[in-house]
Amino acid sequence: MSMSTTKLNAESHLLLDQPLLRLPHELLRKTFKTSQKHFERDQNIIMTGVKEAATKAMAGGDPEDSIASLDTMINRMQGLKRKLESLHEDEKVLQEHSRKRISHLQDLYNIPSLVDEGYDRWSRTRLDRLLVDFLLRAGYGESAKKLAQEKQIEDLVDVDVFVQCAKVEASLRKGSTVECLAWCQENKNSLRKMKSTLEFELRLQQFIELVRAGQPKEATAYSKKFLVPHSENHLKDIEKAAALLAFRPDTPYQPYKAMYSADRWEFLANTFVNTHHNLYGLPSRPLLHIALSAGLSALKTPSCHSSVASSSSNTASSTTSLCPICSKELNALARHVPYAHHVRSSVEPDPVVLPNGRIYGRERLEELASKLGLPEEKIRDPTTGEEWDRSTIRKVFIM
Repeated sequence: MSMSTTKLNAESHLLLDQPLLRLPHELLRKTFKTSQKHFERDQNIIMTGVKEAATKAMAGGDPEDSIASLDTMINRMQGLKRKLESLHEDEKVLQEHSRKRISHLQDLYNIPSLVDEGYDRWSRTRLDRLLVDFLLRAGYGESAKKLAQEKQIEDLVDVDVFVQCAKVEASLRKGSTVECLAWCQENKNSLRKMKSTLEFELRLQQFIELVRAGQPKEATAYSKKFLVPHSENHLKDIEKAAALLAFRPDTPYQPYKAMYSADRWEFLANTFVNTHHNLYGLPSRPLLHIALSAGLSALKTPSCHSSVASSSSNTASSTTSLCPICSKELNALARHVPYAHHVRSSVEPDPVVLPNGRIYGRERLEELASKLGLPEEKIRDPTTGEEWDRSTIRKVFIM
């Protein structure tokens, strides 16, 4: 094997690994913003308190009041210290994760070729990461955690982030917006920059539930407090919501029937997951599916999604080879990937085309007919099992 075919191109291998560094970076940025918010808020309060205490002391105020004010400020500063220390510990953990992930990616650049043993070990570690990612997205958090522990890759995967996401998603599917609204409040500034509609949809759902419960006064007050501030971007939706006050939950008329529908909880859960993944730079699909799709695209041909699913599952077929694209497990995943681009083609000698458009070598068709004991004037398609008169086949000339 030539060096050109075994040389490792690290850049192309790392196309799937952008989230590996992106997520810790986003979490670090969030932690820094939280620390900055706590510091600025408490600093303003403490500085104001110091000025007020100094002014009272200069004016000959009661010393006990000044001491009490100083004690209050000291307690606040101690509270701020505890918050910042906790956030600092979180930062150290995230920085350690980033360091180990960078080291893991750097190992790939130190591997000289695809046949090196180091590449096999690195690839197995990446496969383990992809499997953990898949399990987390499928809702198997405990299995993902145990796999990460067994393979000692806890620092290379983001179990806690996905577990938190799964909890909020599950609460929405159960009909509760409390956890998701709390998450929106934690990430309020980032969601505003993203122009996310998640919080509005949650508030709209709470309004709908108040109307459904027969509480029009509470619903009206709620809409004034939480929906009206969004009127600049969601005026039509707010007008539709207001009209719900005149329609019962069992109304057959649209769009009110859809707004009352339980399907909205599914919509909210999917909206949250998409928003969560966009916020942290995570792909919407499992990385395992993306990696498989890339490989499947290199194998896919137009015949893979023909009326004949696969040669192995077709009882009329006499062939035993199984195409990965046509397999039951991967057929749906490969359906929307592009066809392979082959600059070279390989055809059997003396090719002929059958009436169904399939092309085979004449010798292969004659050998199959002989093995099956077909009449001399008949031939059989090896894939579909269809039988044709030999007079119907036509010779093919490759240009």
